[in-house]
Amino acid sequence: MDISHIEHLGIAVENLQNAIDFYENTLGIHCYATEEVKDQHVKTAFFKIGDTKIELLESTSPDGPIAKFIEKKGQGIHHIAFAVKDTNKALKIAEQRGVKLIDKKSRKGAEGLDIGFLHPKSTQGVLTELCSKK
Repeated sequence: MDISHIEHLGIAVENLQNAIDFYENTLGIHCYATEEVKDQHVKTAFFKIGDTKIELLESTSPDGPIAKFIEKKGQGIHHIAFAVKDTNKALKIAEQRGVKLIDKKSRKGAEGLDIGFLHPKSTQGVLTELCSKK
């Protein structure tokens, strides 16, 4: 699958600005970008620590995936994302290895990455994202 590093940890939050304030004012980490991904019904904020990023996720819709996640589990870690060379190739390899996929092919994610998700039922209960740069 050729995973190079943890690309980011996704954290579901109820209020993006409150979460940004915590990371900046309490932890001293600078938010370098915010973005809305309309088709995923989410606003994001990014922080970089070494080679790894933290992605805060706030739902823009009461029936969006982040809103549903928070309703079921509360705020907290939503997913882990691994950097791969080619998301579509990595998804095919995962499926060949018996992993249940959420995405059969990659789609556009935040920061222009190609992303695809593996179902938590096949990944020890952890929503897993594979992502690559174009």
